[in-house]
Amino acid sequence: MGMEVVQNNKSGLRRTTTVAVLGTVVMLGLGGCGIFGGKDRSEVKREQLLASENISAIGINAYLWRASLETLDFMPMLQADPESGVIITDWYVDPAARTERAKVTVYILDKSLRADALKVSVFKQSLRDGQWVDNPGTLEAERQIEQAIMVQARRIRLSQLPRDD
Repeated sequence: MGMEVVQNNKSGLRRTTTVAVLGTVVMLGLGGCGIFGGKDRSEVKREQLLASENISAIGINAYLWRASLETLDFMPMLQADPESGVIITDWYVDPAARTERAKVTVYILDKSLRADALKVSVFKQSLRDGQWVDNPGTLEAERQIEQAIMVQARRIRLSQLPRDD
């Protein structure tokens, strides 16, 4: 299981990298093998959940990483570094509002799936007299993007948990 990360290198060429997410697969596989000793099914599920929340095959929380990329996939990517947990988009101009543009930077700060492990910065500009001018007041946009990433990360995590049969 893996996810693709698309980056532009220094010469402007796009590079695709596949990042493996093995922690959950290993934990899910071990749960049915009796390796956890004589633990009952609920204890095994609890341990799997805790392991999935701290998944760190790429040095940061893989759910937040994947959710960030999926949430911002409509924007052109300038940099996506899974080692440092930084995603930087290029300027995006909404076709419905060609006089405004936005750029987003996402910082994944921790291995845990928690809201304080995520920091989003949004930069907005408006076109005035042929020049792009910075717009203040991006706090609401930052909060909305953070919330969208957290919701998506939780969906991804829940989709990978074992189901009761």
